[in-house]
Amino acid sequence: MIEVILRDDIKSLGKAGDLVRVKPGYARNFLLPKGLAYEATAGNKKRIEAETKARTVRLTAEKNTAVAAAATLSAIALTFTRKAGDEGKLFGSITSQDVADSLGAQGQTVDKRKIELPHPIKVVGEHTVIVRLHPEVHADVRVTVAAE
Repeated sequence: MIEVILRDDIKSLGKAGDLVRVKPGYARNFLLPKGLAYEATAGNKKRIEAETKARTVRLTAEKNTAVAAAATLSAIALTFTRKAGDEGKLFGSITSQDVADSLGAQGQTVDKRKIELPHPIKVVGEHTVIVRLHPEVHADVRVTVAAE
C-alpha cells in the first residue's frame, strides 16, 4: 500500500486533502496521471494545505454568491397559463426547462439541471419548485399554473 493525498473528492476514497492508502497500481495508473492525487511527501503535504486554503476561500465566495441569488429567486413568482381540462389537468405539462426559460425572461439565468422538479407539473394550482444553487443553498420559487 502507498499513501497519497487527494486533490479532489473521490466518491470511493475520500475528500480533497485526505491522506489515504491505496494499492500502488491504482495510484500509479489512475490517481497520479489524472492529477487526482499527489504522493504523500512533506513538500506535497504543504502544497495541499495551500490548495485547501484556496479552495475554502473559493467555496465560501461561491456560497455567499448562492445565498444572494437564493434571496433574489425566492422573491420571484412565476405564472403559466396553459390549456386545461375540466378537472384542472393540463393538456401538456410545465417542465424544468419551462421554469428555466421563464426565470431567464425575468433576468435570472438558471441552468435547468439545477431545478429540482421530480415530475413535470400537470395540474392547475400553486406549486413550489426548488432551485439548488449550491450543495448547501436552495431557493423556493412559487409557480402558479392557471387554465386558459
